[in-house]
Amino acid sequence: MPARLPKFLFAAAAMAATLIAAPTWADDNPKGGQKEAAGKPDETKLPPFPADKTVRQTTTIAGKTIAYDATVGSLPVLDDKGKTVADVMFVAYIVPGKDRPVTFALNGGPGASSVYLNLGAIGPKRVQFGSAGDSPSDPATPIDNAGSWLDFTDLVFIDPVGTGFSRSRVDEAEAKKRFYSTGADIEYLSRIVYDWLVKNDRLMSRKYLVGESYGGFRGPRITHFLQTRLGVAMNGVVLVSPYLEPNAENNGDLSPLPWMLTLPSISAANLERQGKLTDAGMAQIVEYTRGDYVTDLLKGRSDPQAVERIVKRVTELSGLDPAFVRRSGGRLETQAYLREVYRNEGKLGSRYDSNVTEWDPFPFAPQQRTNDPLLDSIIAPTTSAMVDFITRTVGWKYMGRYNALSYDVGRLWNGEEETNKGSVTQLRQSVAIDSKLRVLIVHGWDDLSCPFMASRLIVDQMPLMGDPNRVQVKEYPGGHMFYSRGDSQQALRRDVMAMYAVH
Repeated sequence: MPARLPKFLFAAAAMAATLIAAPTWADDNPKGGQKEAAGKPDETKLPPFPADKTVRQTTTIAGKTIAYDATVGSLPVLDDKGKTVADVMFVAYIVPGKDRPVTFALNGGPGASSVYLNLGAIGPKRVQFGSAGDSPSDPATPIDNAGSWLDFTDLVFIDPVGTGFSRSRVDEAEAKKRFYSTGADIEYLSRIVYDWLVKNDRLMSRKYLVGESYGGFRGPRITHFLQTRLGVAMNGVVLVSPYLEPNAENNGDLSPLPWMLTLPSISAANLERQGKLTDAGMAQIVEYTRGDYVTDLLKGRSDPQAVERIVKRVTELSGLDPAFVRRSGGRLETQAYLREVYRNEGKLGSRYDSNVTEWDPFPFAPQQRTNDPLLDSIIAPTTSAMVDFITRTVGWKYMGRYNALSYDVGRLWNGEEETNKGSVTQLRQSVAIDSKLRVLIVHGWDDLSCPFMASRLIVDQMPLMGDPNRVQVKEYPGGHMFYSRGDSQQALRRDVMAMYAVH
């Protein structure tokens, strides 16, 4: 979390994000961290990271008490001359024992730390955020996470450069080249996975990767790079609300795809508001979307009744005013929909879960002038809880700002390659290379930032390559962070356990 944002949302969110900084402390272990490279002093003048630090904790999962070691530490990113050009922080949860798999976790953005998967989805502790009614000022108190994966896999959460406490040691122009572009991002993050495995003697363990949102874009590419360049094979990949194919959302004037991708999620949100959301109901909506809806969209003016049929059915599915649906031609643009669906209440819906709302502070403006409702609400609880865990619970004290979501990284990012190519090529290649690799793609029904229908259509076009169950798509009630709902989180846990059990 989150997927890449529309530019106007980035601008509004950036102002809010700059106000949120972690408290600072004097480094209580100034000699324990990464040393400056030989030669001239570190250009960024940053204090060294503390040495890796570990504390023993417990959590309860499925009625059992699990004892584990929680480690906060870092790994260097080296250039071709051996100079440290960045420091990447990680949080690892390890249960003592033999033959345990290890799972590496990454969020997205680009510019998001791994805190959302850590404290929201699969880590041993969780903080409530991301659901309707959650408030930024609610107590950010971690509790045992009933949906954690720690009872069946060790977990390593990686914060890319510019997120969390991870930092570049080179200037901004050099950082853009080394870290803030698609190819460079994949290469150094793959090397971090490799280095962690070597450092901790885990190369022979079963290995998995989970990526959320833009982390889902990273997932297939990191898997393929590890397979073909670093000689490390993943046993499985879980892609949570993934941003796999950016081009699927383009060309709405000619292609029906943009409208096909979002209509099912809009319909799911409407059914949920009525208490009628079911798998069977969604199956009918998916069938309509890939059948009569797309056919009528393609007919255009060649069939005067096509628009009438679309308007009638889309009005029923969306719950919107028929006049609005008619003006849009049954093509529901996401941001327009999110204002219109709650216009009578003076609220805005979130593109990450359209049933999560907040008051619209500018209801009469021609365009939305505030950040996404869900993004506004999750920065404070996740930042406070994560910084408290790192600095107080574990005692890894560092003088610096913690970036749960860095808009500077988003501003500097060069996304040309991802826009042109996506990650579907690497997804197909990785599955073809390893006949035992399994991929689970999971979505929330209500997500309009990375709609589930895109992954459905992508996977449907893949060749079977043996077992058709090796690549699966599953959906659950909720939005982009559907795991904030207990029932959906438990359903995800069951599906992931089933995938891990195959090996």
